[in-house]
Amino acid sequence: MKQQQFEAANAPLWHEYRLLLEYLDGGAKARRNPAQVNLQGFPALYSTICGHYALARTRAYSPGLIADLHDLARRGYRHLYRRRPRVLSAALGFMAADFPRVLRRHALAFWMGMALLFLPMLAMGVAAYLDEEIIYSLMDGLQVGNLEELYDPANRKPGRSRERQADTDFAMFGFYIMNNVGIGFRSFASGLIFGVGSAVILVFNGLNIGAAAGHLTRLDYGGTFWTFVSGHGPYELTAIAISGAAGLLLGKALLAPGRRSRLAALRENARDAIVLVGGAAIMLLLAAVVEAFWSSGSAPAAVKYGVGLAGWVLVALYLALAGRGRHDGA
Repeated sequence: MKQQQFEAANAPLWHEYRLLLEYLDGGAKARRNPAQVNLQGFPALYSTICGHYALARTRAYSPGLIADLHDLARRGYRHLYRRRPRVLSAALGFMAADFPRVLRRHALAFWMGMALLFLPMLAMGVAAYLDEEIIYSLMDGLQVGNLEELYDPANRKPGRSRERQADTDFAMFGFYIMNNVGIGFRSFASGLIFGVGSAVILVFNGLNIGAAAGHLTRLDYGGTFWTFVSGHGPYELTAIAISGAAGLLLGKALLAPGRRSRLAALRENARDAIVLVGGAAIMLLLAAVVEAFWSSGSAPAAVKYGVGLAGWVLVALYLALAGRGRHDGA
């Protein structure tokens, strides 16, 4: 996409984001138009702006545009993490209660999402480890070569291509957000194809991740690959499965609406699906933080594996116990 098209396509979103920043800065214009201010949407807009900043850098757009997007991301970071604790506390409250309760209410969809992602991943991982050719059924030679470059033990920054070695951790943070949220959104939105789309995307991602893991382990690149993915994997993979589960809820409404009309069932299920997607998006944000600032670091392998194991334990305990109260069995 050319820069002019990129700017035209995203100008309305940038305008909305600037209005929010002006409101948070105390600007009079935004104060006079409170109806245009939606603070609940600020974290999602901030994540999108970070993604646009990373994309502009990757495509080598004009320095002026890159500087403008960097300034927007910087100002948003200041408000989200420093000056507006109420925004952060609202997100924490949502994650502490609403999200895990809704997820447990739809435990069947969650476990289906986990199975559709992890079972193909495990099967393909074993197959790719035993057969050096099977990965080419999913990737072409160029993709396999790029994958090997990312996790070559000689790579100074594992998980980054040679072209991105000089990128800052903050730039990679924006890149990871864009990539992770894109996968999560596709897993969710494709549920409108009667749930089949979500299932296909989960299986496809599971096969690709498994093929990469098995192939790299067979090449003795496992020490680089596993230490890199261990830290953020618990949050990223679980969030992708949850996004797929949200898509399966949409598909269920269309396939088995019960005594309701399909439209009424879709509206009802969509309310819970949006909660699941919102929680998954925050988990993907956490995964991006870990991936950008921890995964490619130089900590000893034992420490990285310990952090990864702790992450899986924390995710399991959180999803099972968060939001429970004396009068809430959910």
